[in-house]
Amino acid sequence: MTRPILWALGISAAATLWGVGLADRLDQRAPPPAPDGGQVMMHTPAPVALAPTTLVLEANAQGHFFTQVQIDGNRLSMMVDTGATLCAFSQEDAERVGIRVYERDFTARTQTANGTVAVAPVRIPAIRIGAITVRDVEAVIVPRGKLSTSLLGMSFLRRLSDVGMARGRLTLRG
Repeated sequence: MTRPILWALGISAAATLWGVGLADRLDQRAPPPAPDGGQVMMHTPAPVALAPTTLVLEANAQGHFFTQVQIDGNRLSMMVDTGATLCAFSQEDAERVGIRVYERDFTARTQTANGTVAVAPVRIPAIRIGAITVRDVEAVIVPRGKLSTSLLGMSFLRRLSDVGMARGRLTLRG
């Protein structure tokens, strides 16, 4: 009968000693008191915005969504295309933003609305729309004259936190 009581007293004593030691360690971490007896102000980092960046695009008269993207400091108009697996750049647009491809680079084939076409697979270091930036984006370059409008496809869009469409508006959240 006394054995459980002794165990309980031993555990209580150990917990008390541990608590006193913890309090001492915490006191050692506390800032020293201010020399004038006033309060010591600790630097607290500014809060970080947790809300994602949101961009809302309006549909044009044909129901398509266009946006200005920035690649390596160069602006380019692209059509948002949720049906395109990859971002696709016309060779002309690619050259405008500093992406150079050569005949030997057209090593892959892809199916488009106009049939099968050879494309040059590339990785874009960063594509920016407003305050939204997506890095290391898989894309293809379509040969000169084969694509009238460059497409912002799912290789960019799936990396966003949310893409939604309602009442003629496309909402992108970074």
